[in-house]
Amino acid sequence: MTPDPSSSKRFPDRAEISAIRGECEPLEAGESGATTRRIAGRAMARRDMGKLVFLDVVDRSGRIQVICETAKTGEIDVLLGDVVGVVGTPGRARRGEPSLLASSLEVLSRNTRSLPDTFHGLTDVELRYRKRYLDLLVNEETRADFILRSRVVAAVRAFLDGDGFLEVETPVLQPLYGGASARPFVTHHNELGRDLYLRIATELYLKRLIVGGLERVYEIGKDFRNEGVSFKHNPEFTMLEWYEAYADYRDTMVRIETLVETVARQVIGTTEVQFRGSDLELKAPWKRIAFTEALEAKELWTRDEVELRAWLTERGIDTEADRDWAQLIDKAFSHFVEPELIQPTIVHDYPIEISPFARATDDDPTLTERFEFFIGGMELGNAFSEINDAATQQERFDQQARQLEGEPGDPDYVEALSYGMPPTGGLGLGIDRLVMLLSGRETIRDVVLFPALR
Repeated sequence: MTPDPSSSKRFPDRAEISAIRGECEPLEAGESGATTRRIAGRAMARRDMGKLVFLDVVDRSGRIQVICETAKTGEIDVLLGDVVGVVGTPGRARRGEPSLLASSLEVLSRNTRSLPDTFHGLTDVELRYRKRYLDLLVNEETRADFILRSRVVAAVRAFLDGDGFLEVETPVLQPLYGGASARPFVTHHNELGRDLYLRIATELYLKRLIVGGLERVYEIGKDFRNEGVSFKHNPEFTMLEWYEAYADYRDTMVRIETLVETVARQVIGTTEVQFRGSDLELKAPWKRIAFTEALEAKELWTRDEVELRAWLTERGIDTEADRDWAQLIDKAFSHFVEPELIQPTIVHDYPIEISPFARATDDDPTLTERFEFFIGGMELGNAFSEINDAATQQERFDQQARQLEGEPGDPDYVEALSYGMPPTGGLGLGIDRLVMLLSGRETIRDVVLFPALR
């Protein structure tokens, strides 16, 4: 008799199924080992052949066949989807299939609903996102993607920790939102009697820590932007931001391309990936091109607003909502340059009008020490040599506030800069997009466990 699952509270000393399969490898067909092993997982298939019952049991590491000889185990009262604990010995079936030869089996949790088609998996895309637990339960590829995501985050942390960075935590609820241009989510704190904002970036708090002398800091956490959704945008998303004292954007270029190469080698074992139909090579160094050169190649570089608007209109781009040159030049780049940046590319020296937190270049005060990096026609992140002069930063805040939906200034941050911040290189990397790249998934919804849906 199978015990009542309500009486089962634990099943200790389990081995992962992948480890059991490894123990089966040296055995011949029909041979079994001598060591007793315990596994637990979900029964995803059942085949009855007389006095033998074959179950496919799955845990997060993989799948294995369990052979139950009812003369030993008793009757097998297991339904598809039940969570079971099995004791047995590793072996191979007569046809060579790696197996666990069960001596006992226990139902740990009963499934009371019909599972989706376990052969084809859960194929309804909308249902996969809304009921991620079912997607993970029946689709091995989905489980593999999110295990990969966890390994990516761990590898990023290990890389930065190894380079002497400190992982920190900064506020998610902020009295002023800052660090980027975006529409925030607004909430209200009853006790304080004030509105607060979900952060759109961690930047300004992390740079306060550079002022305070921590010198190398990073944070991996959620940011929130009350804007549209697309294959690469979700209202909440995971960002890595780091700030390094006594470094500039050139140092940061080398660090990011090295990080991506290192993480790829550790997580997927190669720097060659396929993404959105392209074969990509992530190995450093990456191509570098100036922002103005990239637009000149498309015959779209001009500082004349009227001329630029006319050029874009001629090419079928609606510019009615674009109020100024800054918005027009950003649109020109995103429409005509970004989609063609397939192999890893660093675009640098952006105009000052669209770079409110970056230092001006030494050679041209209208350009900044800012770069963005693109792979597969998609931006993965943004980086600056940071402004460390309080007066200059206040001027940039004022400039941005004059633009449409420009973010408010942050007087406390300006005050922090007045105490002196070392020369600093800073960077933001979209973790979700990095996982898309390394997993080959073409939409952010496939790499976020619970994406926002209508």
